Amino acid sequence: MFSDATSQISAADAAELLTGDAVLLDVREQHEWDAGHAPQARHLAMSELSGRVSEIPPDVTVICVCHGGGRSGAVSDALNRAGFNALNLSGGMVAWEAAGLPVVDDAGAPGEVI
Repeated sequence: MFSDATSQISAADAAELLTGDAVLLDVREQHEWDAGHAPQARHLAMSELSGRVSEIPPDVTVICVCHGGGRSGAVSDALNRAGFNALNLSGGMVAWEAAGLPVVDDAGAPGEVI
């Protein structure tokens, strides 16, 4: 499904990149985001990507994440074709949570990955 195996990144490596200028782009749908997301993530649902791509910073690494890695893999491939430097978080939010990384709801309380 993914065109470039080098475009994959683990949750631990993604968390490390996020201490710099990288951006975590959560491409899940609103109800998934509302249940729980990484605290530093920006939300841009895959279904809204074409109309909102201008909101993505062009000069940083963009780490795409979804529930399990499929949708975010498609988004990272599309972003790379459009000239962005995009990576797919392998295993998605399931892997993020399994790595012990934080998941919160919009109020900052503990969230859940659905």
